[in-house]
Amino acid sequence: MCGINGILQRRVKSKEELKLSIEKMNDAIIHRGPDDHGVFLKEKDTYCVAMAMRRLSIIDLSAGGQPIFSDDGAVCIVFNGEIYNFKELRASLISENTVFNTHSDTEVILRLYEKYGTESFRLLDGMYSFSIYDGRLDKLFVARDFFGEKPLYYLYDEGNFIWASELKSILRVLKRSPEISTEAISQFFQLTYIPAPNTIYEGIKKLEPFHYLEIDCNSHALSNSEIADTSSSGDSNKITFDEAKKKTHDLVLDSIASRAVSDVPIGTFLSGGVDSSIVSLGLAQHVKSPIDTFSIGFDKKTFDETDKSRTVAKIIASNHHEFNITEGDIEKNISSILTNFDEPFADSSSLPSYLVAQLTSGHVKVALTGDGGDEVFGGYNKYYTGRLNNLYTASVPESLHQIVKSTVNVFTSAKSDMRGYRLKIKRLMEAIDYDKDFYFNILSLGFTKEEINLLLKSPYIDKNWIDLYKWKGASNLKDFREIDRIISLEGDLLVKVDRTSMLNSLECRAPFLNQNLWNFSKTLPDNFHIKGWNKKYLLKESFKKYFPRDFLDKSKKGFGVPVGDWMRSSLKEELLSYIDISFLE
Repeated sequence: MCGINGILQRRVKSKEELKLSIEKMNDAIIHRGPDDHGVFLKEKDTYCVAMAMRRLSIIDLSAGGQPIFSDDGAVCIVFNGEIYNFKELRASLISENTVFNTHSDTEVILRLYEKYGTESFRLLDGMYSFSIYDGRLDKLFVARDFFGEKPLYYLYDEGNFIWASELKSILRVLKRSPEISTEAISQFFQLTYIPAPNTIYEGIKKLEPFHYLEIDCNSHALSNSEIADTSSSGDSNKITFDEAKKKTHDLVLDSIASRAVSDVPIGTFLSGGVDSSIVSLGLAQHVKSPIDTFSIGFDKKTFDETDKSRTVAKIIASNHHEFNITEGDIEKNISSILTNFDEPFADSSSLPSYLVAQLTSGHVKVALTGDGGDEVFGGYNKYYTGRLNNLYTASVPESLHQIVKSTVNVFTSAKSDMRGYRLKIKRLMEAIDYDKDFYFNILSLGFTKEEINLLLKSPYIDKNWIDLYKWKGASNLKDFREIDRIISLEGDLLVKVDRTSMLNSLECRAPFLNQNLWNFSKTLPDNFHIKGWNKKYLLKESFKKYFPRDFLDKSKKGFGVPVGDWMRSSLKEELLSYIDISFLE
């Protein structure tokens, strides 16, 4: 686990200037890898290339440093992430007479590339972003994993190419600040985050998940290609529920075991919800000694779930650590948390995520999480909303929709006891769409297009951001989950986890974000995942035997946070300062 940086440019700088620039980029992300660093520089007649990395040592502590080179020194790799099937891949290559110099997963990627070229990228099970310089071909390759767990930013300008794990590294070496992207601003105000390929800056992009860039170092021509998904989930069209339940059980436990490979201490985030409880159980079953589990609590009981996490910790006999978070903890850390995202990001759960990562990093270097369980197995309330849209549009003619919408708004406004439901009902009614784009409306938790144009007093919605994803007619749970994988996972949840954990030099691994598990789950009927109004039905049925009766059916909050209370108290002064006329001017 680490961070990577790189520069490819025409011969306009000296080698010393290039080295200084790449070291500036590397210094900007020291938090991603405080244990080690490495730099590669190459000068040729028509170009210069520099690659660097920061390393958090997890596997092959003594010999896993980077960059790693081919035997003739012509091919070089820097890598951020973990390859969970690297031992199997390594064994296969050894059987074909490949010789290894280390036991690291980084070298496995390099040797696979030497043997199979870019076709090898599809063989990798893991979270990663990496760059490979091939001096034999005078080409550079930059790739990103299936779900987008590891970030990759890049700038391609006048033949020069800069890439990095975080935006701040690219900004460090630019002569002037780039322009703000109006399309990204629009996207942020609708979604509350900015997913790939956009960033807040014009010209700087995020590489889409499961894509790779190929750059010709001489001509500086760039191409963006999707990695072929050839993983097999078998024929699940005629599978029975009991068969699906057993296979889900086995696939989840296998994935947890693969994510448990580490040469340093490992633990789990345990909120007491379905996903983190199953992951903690699986890890406890896999290892011989008691595992460490980590939970956070709040003084406000409606947000506190430590009783549920204690129940699981007792079942699996873990060394359980509880941390109580106060307003003072948030007030002390909020600036460093928010500025580390480098661009607008409004997910309030990033605050407790940072604090639990900070406290956990004092005990272990690696933590397994339950992230991805909702996307893979259908756990969000918004999936109900998709079903409701289908029922509503099938029964209410479009000509009557505005009348119904106005009536509902009047009714809910008149009922003071409905204050807690008013926003949800409003969002549901705003999301209704007779043209099958409603699921994108559900994702848009922020301002409407009309409100954004009023707020910014400029036509920022010239192009609808939905067009970026070329998706029309989403109508079932499979479609909703796929859209979430492409947009919400990459742009929101995985950004939150990566930035808050890496700021604390802690590696987080998500067993539910497994490509084979994902491909299997999406072949199953919708009613396996949501039975009636019972979300994640298949997953819960697969593991209910390990927990007390009805435990997995209890409502969850995860790492939620009483941000509304804090904004009315300790954070109120800081919040108001940002809308003060003197600040805005």
